[in-house]
Amino acid sequence: MAEIFYDADADLSIIQSKKVAIVGYGSQGHAHAQNLRDSGVEVVIALKEGSKSTEKAQDEGFEVKSVADAAAWADLIMILAPDQHQRSIYTESIKDALAPGKTLAFAHGFNIRFGYIDAPEGVDVILVAPKAPGHTVRREYVAGRGIPDIIAVEQDATGTAWATALSYAKAIGGTRAGVIKTTFTEETETDLFGEQAVLCGGVSQLVQYGFETLTEAGYQPQIAYFEVLHELKLIVDLMWEGGIAKQRWSVSDTAEYGDYVSGPRVIDPHVKENMQAVLADIQSGAFAERFIGDQDNGAVEFQELRAKAAAHPIESVGKDLRSLFAWKQQDSDYVEGSAAR
Repeated sequence: MAEIFYDADADLSIIQSKKVAIVGYGSQGHAHAQNLRDSGVEVVIALKEGSKSTEKAQDEGFEVKSVADAAAWADLIMILAPDQHQRSIYTESIKDALAPGKTLAFAHGFNIRFGYIDAPEGVDVILVAPKAPGHTVRREYVAGRGIPDIIAVEQDATGTAWATALSYAKAIGGTRAGVIKTTFTEETETDLFGEQAVLCGGVSQLVQYGFETLTEAGYQPQIAYFEVLHELKLIVDLMWEGGIAKQRWSVSDTAEYGDYVSGPRVIDPHVKENMQAVLADIQSGAFAERFIGDQDNGAVEFQELRAKAAAHPIESVGKDLRSLFAWKQQDSDYVEGSAAR
């Protein structure tokens, strides 16, 4: 059974006694920083010179320092920059400031798991990862609730790293909802797999193939869009609320029967074999090597793949269709009561 921790298991005073630098002020950065501050923690924002986020952070009442100055000042440094940039930020601006007793923190274990960042001895290395987008983490905290977090410790140099991780999670609202203990390896590998095989890659490809199958058979693209993409959110919300069982209970008998007899025809055992191959590439580091190698090469493959996906007919059909209706999709339509990350 997973170990789950709540407010009573965490000592908020631990993080309140530390100076915290938040590296980055994007989706997660702004949420961590604001929640920490509201929990009585001293926080500065660490940004590179000329960052477009500087004015926003200052307008919201934070002191902004260079990454090097913030790392030297802080007791705990939470790196919330994109995975592909963390290695250079760490090497250039953080590494030399990591005196014994400090804490290096992450919200995703990618760079630690695959060896792109190697923390020195004497430094605690922890992970605190809310399982939601930053704006949801902030909104739930303000509402007096929280988003479940997962926490891990890769290096416990002080003997208090777990207590620090729990305290940090409490300060951002995680222990209100429940915090699950994991490892950097488990968090990283399962997160990448979920994104690639199901949540992003799997679902996107399934939707595109469904759209292509219907339109190639002569059905209207607009009708195909509604049937394979638009209604997906309704199904996902039901799953989020009560698992696959609630989704099946909520749909018609016809849909449920079709689920049982046709689902395994589309997602057959070969798909699971392909998923296992994807997982193997993640575990071996092959995916990380391909991703970082491409990023270091100017993200040539990434940009080509992005452009190809943007040119798929489902995108133009959806854009035109959504513009025709008085009802407009809002951000809250996607995140209220959903599991969007």
